[in-house]
Amino acid sequence: MCRKGKWLMVFAAVLAIFFVFSPLSVSAAGKTQAGGAKNTITVWAWDDNFNIAIMKTAAARYRELNPNVDFNIEIISSSKEDVYKKLQTGLAAGGKNLPDIVLIEDYSFYQYVSAYSKYFYPLHDVLDYSKFSPYKVQVMTLNGKHYGVPFDTGVCATFFRHDILEKAGFTDADITDITWDRFFEIGKIVEQKTGVKMTIANGTNWSSFFRMMIQSAGAWYFDANNNMTITNNAALRETFETIKKLRDAGVILECADDSQLAGAINNGTTASVINAAWRVSTVKAEPGQSGLWRVTTMPRLNNAKAANASNTGGSSWYVIENNQSKDLINSFLKTIYAGDAAFYDKILVDQGAVCAWLPSQAGAAYGVGDPFFNGQKVNLFFAEQLPKIPPVNYGQYVPEANTAVNSALFNYLQGTITVDEALKRAEDQLKNQIQ
Repeated sequence: MCRKGKWLMVFAAVLAIFFVFSPLSVSAAGKTQAGGAKNTITVWAWDDNFNIAIMKTAAARYRELNPNVDFNIEIISSSKEDVYKKLQTGLAAGGKNLPDIVLIEDYSFYQYVSAYSKYFYPLHDVLDYSKFSPYKVQVMTLNGKHYGVPFDTGVCATFFRHDILEKAGFTDADITDITWDRFFEIGKIVEQKTGVKMTIANGTNWSSFFRMMIQSAGAWYFDANNNMTITNNAALRETFETIKKLRDAGVILECADDSQLAGAINNGTTASVINAAWRVSTVKAEPGQSGLWRVTTMPRLNNAKAANASNTGGSSWYVIENNQSKDLINSFLKTIYAGDAAFYDKILVDQGAVCAWLPSQAGAAYGVGDPFFNGQKVNLFFAEQLPKIPPVNYGQYVPEANTAVNSALFNYLQGTITVDEALKRAEDQLKNQIQ
């Protein structure tokens, strides 16, 4: 063979090796491909101690299976508003400079996906949504398509001081699966016998309190067809009347802000706090009260649709449509967030994350008793409440609705207007805000 022929053979061999090992080669493992796919998944979120930490755990677990994948997990700031500002800028600019995955609070889903649906990648053909809490699936559904990966929840409960209720003559069963009317009666007796207020709330911003009450009855500011439901909302009317009844009787201890609220929980001036699972960290901030606290179901309205379960808060992960292959991202989300029970066990222990993937309830961490709650299996309790939360349509204008309803409620609580006037004022303000 001539020298030129030998060199051609050598060159061909080197070229073959290059294509086998080059990062441009086609690979199911997710390497960068000539067709445009990439091996780096970029994520935007907020809260380094919770959302970012959890996504880093998810990335590490996936890299154990697929070491060729890189993750660029960006904490935009500690505030979700900064994430939304950057997201809005990219969407308005035609989908430029956006991540592959972004965290969006459930209340804000509709305003982004309804306005920019072409930039959000639907996942209804990727994930088995029957294995997620129904109310979280409802949140991320638009025009029959499911867009997100249900993540953490704001599943609600009543955290209460067993010792204070016992001193007033009540058992744990007496405060379980009750109505707000019964809660009111118990509260008056508790204060009479112990001098402690029955429960607590932020008296300057009631939104978390009234949101969980109306959702417990399967109601919201908008119906399934996005029609405003405020003046004709029976659950919201009863919520207004119930809060005023509790407040006027002194059953609720009003605080100026969350810091003052946390202090009252920890210094024993309230017998309970009704809030989401993430309130556990506040309750446990005072180690001297270990063994004194319990968790049970929240009270329900008299409304026929009302349940002793609800939600306040919570976020989910959304995939941005950027005209690139989604095989790698789909694999990551399906493998970890819709299939890795050990992952959910870990983030429950490490971050206290109660999440919406229902099979996670079988994890070992859910069966462990918490000494602070006298051995009660608190995590399992929260998980069991998830399927009971009534699903609602949050709609596009949650921040505006919160402001309008909170303002009207504040005036109603001061006794300056009737409940009918309050609801009418809230509806008129919301209409003006969204025109």
